[in-house]
Amino acid sequence: MDRRNFLAGFTALAVPPGFARAQGPSPVGRTMVASPEAMRRLAERLLRLDEDGLDPRWYGLNPTTLQDPAVIARGAAAALADLVQGRVVSLPGRVDLARDINPTTLNNWIQQIADAAEPAQVIDRAVASTPEMAVLKVALAAARERAALGWPGFPVGGRVLEPGAVDPVRVNALRARLAVTDPVLAADPGNGDIYEENLQAAARRFQAAVGTEADGRIGLSTMTALNRTPQSIVNQIRVAMDMRRAAAPRPRERRVEVNIPDYRLNVIENGRVILDMAVVVGGVVRQTPMITTRLTAVQFNPPWGVPARNAKEDVLPRLRRDPAAVAARGFRIFQRVDGEMTEIDPTTVDWRAVDPEHFPYYIRQDAGDASALGRLKFIMPNNDDIYMHDTPDRGYFRLADRARSSGCVRLERPMDFLMMVLDGMPGWDRARADRILATRATSVNPIRSQLPVRLHYSTVTVEGTDLRIRQDIYGLDATYARAMESRARVQGIPMAAAAL
Repeated sequence: MDRRNFLAGFTALAVPPGFARAQGPSPVGRTMVASPEAMRRLAERLLRLDEDGLDPRWYGLNPTTLQDPAVIARGAAAALADLVQGRVVSLPGRVDLARDINPTTLNNWIQQIADAAEPAQVIDRAVASTPEMAVLKVALAAARERAALGWPGFPVGGRVLEPGAVDPVRVNALRARLAVTDPVLAADPGNGDIYEENLQAAARRFQAAVGTEADGRIGLSTMTALNRTPQSIVNQIRVAMDMRRAAAPRPRERRVEVNIPDYRLNVIENGRVILDMAVVVGGVVRQTPMITTRLTAVQFNPPWGVPARNAKEDVLPRLRRDPAAVAARGFRIFQRVDGEMTEIDPTTVDWRAVDPEHFPYYIRQDAGDASALGRLKFIMPNNDDIYMHDTPDRGYFRLADRARSSGCVRLERPMDFLMMVLDGMPGWDRARADRILATRATSVNPIRSQLPVRLHYSTVTVEGTDLRIRQDIYGLDATYARAMESRARVQGIPMAAAAL
C-alpha cells in the first residue's frame, strides 16, 4: 500500500458533522505516522470488527475495498464512532438507553489513530474501554461457533412433555437439541423413547439458564426457548455490547433498578447491591414500559381503581361467571347516573349483555387482603400510571417466567422494600408500619429521600466472568439488532462512513 495514498485518504476523512468543529484538535489534515505495514494490519483488524459485534460491511469494508486507502481511513473513523459512542444512539420508548456522548472524546480517538505507529491497537483500546467487553467477546465467539453449526428445532405445541413420558418424536428431538449446547449430555446422551432422568437433568439445566421454570417439564415457554435460533442469541450479545458503549454512568447515590427481562429489582448504593428481590412485570400484551423517575410516596392499604382495559378484559369475564364472588373480593361497581356516580349491585346486572367495547361501568377494589395491590403501593410519577406494589398472588414469585402483570411491578418482599424506602425518616420503624397496616385505613406518606428509579431492559447480564442470557420477552433486542443493521445511525450524528 502506498503511504502517500493512505495519507491522502485520511486527510480527506469525512468526519461526522460537529466533530471537526468540536473543541480539541481536528484529525482532518493531520499527518499519519504509521508505516504501510501498520496500515495493512489496521485493514486486517477492521475486517475483524465482527468479533466486536459490528459488521465491517456497515463501513464499506471488505477485502476488495480495503485496497483503497481512503476507504480504510473512513472505515476506521466510522468504526471508532460506533465503538466509542454506540451504533444505536436511541430508540423510541427506550429511555433506558441514555448515552454519555462527548464529541471531543471521538475527536481524541481519531487523533490517536492518526498519531499511532500501530493504529490497529487504537481499535483494540477503544473496544477494551467498554466495561465487561472481554466477557461479552468470548461469549459472542462461542455463540457464533454454535450458530455456524446450527441446532435442531423442537416441535412446538401439544401437551406438556412430562418426565417419564414415552414420546419417540419429542424425546429424541429434545435429546438432539440439548446435546448441542450441554456438554454433560453430549458426553452421555443415552437413547430410547422414554423421557428419562439423564435427559430431564439436562432439560433442567437448560431451563435454569434461560429463565424458565427448572422443573424438567417441557411446556410452551420451554418449547419457545428451545426454538430460539442460534443467530438470535448472537444478536442478543451484539446488542448487549452496543448498549454498554458510552452508557451514561449510573449515580453513586442509593437507587432502584428493575431489570424487566431478568425479573429482578436491585437497590444499589455506591456500586453495591443492598437489596435484591424477584419482581413480576408486564406480560407481552401489557408490557412494562421503560421508565426513569423517582419514588415520591408510599400508600398504605391502597384501593385499586381498576383501569378500563383490566375491567373489560379481566374483571368482566369474572362478573359473567359469578358476580357475587367478585363482590366478595372487594370489587365495587359504579355507574354515572344523571351526572352522579352511583354504586351498582353487581348481581342485578346481566353481564353477558354488556358490550366490552362500550363498557359503561367504573370498578374499584377496596383495600384489603384480597386487593390486587396488596397492602402497599409505591408511587413514582410517570406518564404510564405505572407503580410498584404488593400482591396477594404470592405464587407467581416461585415461577421463573414472571411476565404476568398488567404492566405494574409486583414486589416479592414489599415490607423489606418499605423499610429501605423509609430508612432515615424520623419516627419510622417496622412496628409503626405494621400498626398503620393493621388499621386497614388508606393513607399516603411522602418519602423524604426520593430514590431514583430506573426500569430497564437488559437480557444479557454479566457478573464477574459469568454471563447470563434471558429471553427477549418483549422483542426489544430484536428491534435493537435491526436498528444496528441500518446504515444510518439512529437519531443522532450520522456515522462517518455515510459520506463514502
